[in-house]
Formats: sequence, C-alpha cells, structure tokens
Amino acid sequence: MASFTNLTYSDSELAEINQWLTTSDRLKASSDQKTLLDTLNTHLASRTTLLGAKPSKADVALYQSLAPHVAAWTPEQRTGQQGHPNIVRHLDFVQNSPLFGLSVPEAEKVKVDPEEILYVKPPVDAKAEKERLKKEKAAAAAAGGDPAAVADRTKGKGVGEKVAEKVEGAKNAVVGAVTGQQPKKEKKEKAPKPQKAPAVAAPLSPTLIDLRVGHILKAIKHPEADSLFVSTIAMGDKPGTDDTTEFEGQVCRTVCSGLNGLVPLEEMQGRKVIVVCNLKPVKMRGIKSSAMVLAASPRLKEGEEDHHAGPVELVTPPADAKAGERVFFEGWKGEPEGVLNPKKKVWETIQPGFTTTSDLEVGFDASVVKELSKEGEAPKTGVGKLVTESGGACKVKSLTGGIVR
Repeated sequence: MASFTNLTYSDSELAEINQWLTTSDRLKASSDQKTLLDTLNTHLASRTTLLGAKPSKADVALYQSLAPHVAAWTPEQRTGQQGHPNIVRHLDFVQNSPLFGLSVPEAEKVKVDPEEILYVKPPVDAKAEKERLKKEKAAAAAAGGDPAAVADRTKGKGVGEKVAEKVEGAKNAVVGAVTGQQPKKEKKEKAPKPQKAPAVAAPLSPTLIDLRVGHILKAIKHPEADSLFVSTIAMGDKPGTDDTTEFEGQVCRTVCSGLNGLVPLEEMQGRKVIVVCNLKPVKMRGIKSSAMVLAASPRLKEGEEDHHAGPVELVTPPADAKAGERVFFEGWKGEPEGVLNPKKKVWETIQPGFTTTSDLEVGFDASVVKELSKEGEAPKTGVGKLVTESGGACKVKSLTGGIVR
C-alpha cells in the first residue's frame, strides 16, 4: 500500500493532480513529444515530486507512462546537453522510494547510473569575463586603436586607403615603442544628432486596451495570499514573448486574480475568459502577474464602499472563441498600445465605461467617460457591445448594469 493514500489534498492540488494525469496519458502513447518532455523536465528541476514535495498518484502514473521509454533512452537523451536528467531522477525516486509502494522487481527497474552525467552547464565567472574583455581592449589600443573605432574609420573607404591607414598605424606604433611617446590621436568631429520628431499620442479610446480571449490551463490558490488565485493562461502570445512560459506545449502567462472566495476554484479550470493583456506586469505577493482577468460585479451606489464581497461573475466569450482572438467594442476601431503607460492612467480612465447590459452582454458606455470629449472627439452614443473578431458577444451569467474590471 502506498503511504500517500492517507494524505489529504487541497482543491488546487487535486486540480493539479488531474492535469498531470492527463499529461501522463498523453506521454504514454509516445515518448517522442519533445515539448511535453522539456516542460516536464523544467518543472521537476526544482521539485522532488510533481506537487513539489508531496507524493501523489500523479507521480505513479507518470512513472508507469514513461518508464518503458526512459529505459530505452541513450545516455545523451538522459543527461546530455539536450537531455532530460530531472525526469530520470524523478523516475528513479518513484521506483525506489517506499512512499509510492510500487515494489518494482530489480530486473524491471529503469537502470540509472548516478555517476553518468554527460553535460553540466558551465558557470559564468563574471569577474574573469570582464577582465578578459578589458585585456583585449588594452591590446587593441596598443596595436593602433580600438578595433571598433578602426572599423568605423575604414567604413566606406577603398582598399588602398585602408591599407595606407594600417601601414601608418603600424609605423606610429613602432615610433612610439622607440621614443616612448605615443602619437596624438586626431579628434574626430561628432556629427550633430538628428532632431527626433515628437511622438504623436494616440487619442484616448477603449481600443488602446489589448483585450483577448484567454484559455485557463491551470489555476491554483496563491501560496502566500488567501484572496488570490494564480492561473496559467494561454492568450495567443508568440514563443519568446516577454513574461511568458510554456505549459503543455502552449505559450502562457501567469496571472494573479483576486477571485479566491468569490469564484469557486473548479470554475477556473480549463475555461475561456477575457483578459487585459497590455497592463504593466506587477508582482503580487512574490508572483509576477502579466495580465488581468475581466469579471463583473454589482455597480456601487453613490457613497457606498466596496468591500469586495461579491457577487462576482467572469466575463465569458463565445464557446467557439480561440485563445488569443482579439476582442473589441463595436463602434470603436484601432490598435492597442504595446504596454499601457501607468502614468497616463489609460486603463483607470476607460474602465468605468465597462458595463453589463440587460441582455447580460458586456459593453462600453462612452457617456460615462467624460475625458473622451476632451480628446477632440465627442463620445459615441449608446453602448458598444464587447465582441470577438469572429463576431460573438461576450457575456456574464446574471449581473445586469454591473461594473466590469
């Protein structure tokens, strides 16, 4: 009997276990799924088990799925530069630890040689690297000047002129060595810097806000904040985009939301939402949040204080909407900013116009945002509903006349 069968798990841990069970099933069919294996290897780099330190049936399932494949891996696949050493270590721990109760016969275990390590990432000695570059520059200067400056001076000149310059440089270096005097360097006149045209600020508009469909792949409770969820959300970013990671082969962002206690954790799993993608990332109790999930709540009456007691309903796109699909308000056209400048308070100015209608659709009421008229454009009349590029409206369950943020 595995000793972890008597352990209890939180809702977030159970959700994570179920996700790893799904991943294990996907890996069982073939071990040639490099993206999944890379993600798993990175995940295990700082963890003893899939949950961190707590054993679970997900560890056993992963072992059963991968052991036949890992047993056939070459040394390069195990611990080479592109290998997956953390997966090998995890499987060895599961097959030998009494925590998991597998009792794998010795002859059937994955053979692991702890001494066989083909690649260790070399540490970078910053001080030595700095000293090396310093010596290279000094040597280049003693031989006739900074190589970058020489390259700049010879740019655009004929071969004869370049050879003549090199000969002259060598001659000066010899004279300096004999006399102990270094020739004076000619001062290079600096070309005046061209005047930059002042940037034209985009007019205030809800189109400055980058709204997209997001797909929550995983959501857990924040380990350091009772009111926060931490979600892993795919929202159409390209690989290599700042503040993104990969999870199960998809490019994702980490998003902290103050929804714990207002929305059940199970409702956050695997669902589509609307996300604000160009707010400046902020750290929330030690975890960087790189987007915001839109949700609706009742609009406060004049003089009423916001105690964040709910109810709260997530804004939901059409069921067939794809992660990363652009979302916009009808009647408003334009491109969003790359990252909103916090000093300009675009989000804080525009957001009060986000509302829910009697049809439970999310819309933008321009008449609420008085600053729009100061930009030289009269506010549009009526409420422009929030729609996806494919034309479907974004809705809430039951809140009418609510505020969306």
